[in-house]
Amino acid sequence: MAFRLSPRCLHLSSKARDVAAVVLMPNRRSASTAPTQASNLPQATMDDIRREASLPNADPSAESATAGLVNGHVPYMVATYVRPPPMFEKGEGCYLWDVENRRYLDFTAGIAVNALGHCDPGMSNLLAQQGRTLIHTSNLYHNPWTGELSKLMIDKTRASGSMQAASKAFICNSGSEANEAALKFARKVGKVLDPSRHKHEILSFHNSFHGRTMGSLSATPNPKYQAPFSPILPGFKYGHFNDIASLSSLITKNTCGVIIEPIQGEGGVNVATPQFLQALRTRCNDVGAVLIFDEIQCGLSRTGTLWAHQHLPESAHPDILTTAKALGNGFPIGATLVNEDVAQKIVTGDHGTTFGGNPLACRLAHYCFSRLSDPELQAGVLAKEKVFRRHFDELRNRFPNIVKEVRGRGLMLGLQLGRDPAPLVTAARERGLLVITCGKDTLRFVPPLVISENEIEEGMGVLEEAMRVVFKEGDEITGTDSSGDAQEPRRGLVS
Repeated sequence: MAFRLSPRCLHLSSKARDVAAVVLMPNRRSASTAPTQASNLPQATMDDIRREASLPNADPSAESATAGLVNGHVPYMVATYVRPPPMFEKGEGCYLWDVENRRYLDFTAGIAVNALGHCDPGMSNLLAQQGRTLIHTSNLYHNPWTGELSKLMIDKTRASGSMQAASKAFICNSGSEANEAALKFARKVGKVLDPSRHKHEILSFHNSFHGRTMGSLSATPNPKYQAPFSPILPGFKYGHFNDIASLSSLITKNTCGVIIEPIQGEGGVNVATPQFLQALRTRCNDVGAVLIFDEIQCGLSRTGTLWAHQHLPESAHPDILTTAKALGNGFPIGATLVNEDVAQKIVTGDHGTTFGGNPLACRLAHYCFSRLSDPELQAGVLAKEKVFRRHFDELRNRFPNIVKEVRGRGLMLGLQLGRDPAPLVTAARERGLLVITCGKDTLRFVPPLVISENEIEEGMGVLEEAMRVVFKEGDEITGTDSSGDAQEPRRGLVS
């Protein structure tokens, strides 16, 4: 892959050459302690030079070309995120390159989206081909790919041993929209079963994340997300994850639906026990409530099976299954799969979408789903999980006061730390590795499913070095957490 660099991108390197005679460059892998001769350069510039010399992928400085681009854009963008300094412009496989040609190994996959890696060649070819054929018609008309995708998803889901009652699919544009559809469908089922409209309550669970639109937000009991937009929609109740004893009081005759992530992503990579999911199914059956599995992050082979609930008996399967993220490998699309009992209660006009099911998105998703449902790929996910876990065990031995627990399945793994991981995220990034956090003090590992074992070895080597710096050397590092909240500069932590 070829890259071009503008003169602006090289300005700091030029400064470094100008003062090469007066600055003694330290070893790239160690903190800068070299003495300097007198210089008329500003101290901030000298600090930038030392930082770039000491780190393989030092974050772009305030005077960099990247900062110039960012500062030119910020006035025109709603401030919904606080982003770290790099600006990415190219990707291939498991790597990203920023505008200054720094390369990063990506253990985040766009938050579990790019399961096939960045710029998958087959997907790129189809994108160009379908873009020249037909992009959008609206749902007022038929197109070949909405139906083909729906059929593929239903057939493959049943064949995998997952959701045996899967019958029909609603195609939309995102995970939040897929969950909105699921919540609306549950409400509609409740009204059909109880015309008095008392059967309208929906149960979700603490530490869940179902989206940011008002319905899915109401099912996401996190004050950070809900408080700015309160009051939330009425009729939502919240329970504790894996607490079987509370279900009989939480799920009543007024409950129309229960929504749960079989593995919570944003909440900390928390795995629901088979017993809890079975108890949910049983209680929903008792009161006539719809059971919704949100597999937007944990589905599509991320755990080594097509769906994360695949290990459950049919008696614990959901009525509704939602998906998105990896379904389009970066192209916006989501889907809501329902059983026949739910489908029969949804009639023309109950729900809809302008862009959902367009031929471009559906053709790409058909390709992605076909690739992700491959048993060979799924077996590879399980093999790579073992590589990660071996390294996690080594880190736990090396940092016994820092590494507390490993959670998750397949390539959806959480490393629970005893300290704030934000400085570690920054230290890893400045050494060429992208990782994100979730829950409380948890590193989240959701790399592309096509990552090689050599790339895992490379990334874990970088992570170990970053941990050694943050938890041993006491460097001051500024971090940015997974939700885009800026962290104040702080001293490194000692284990």
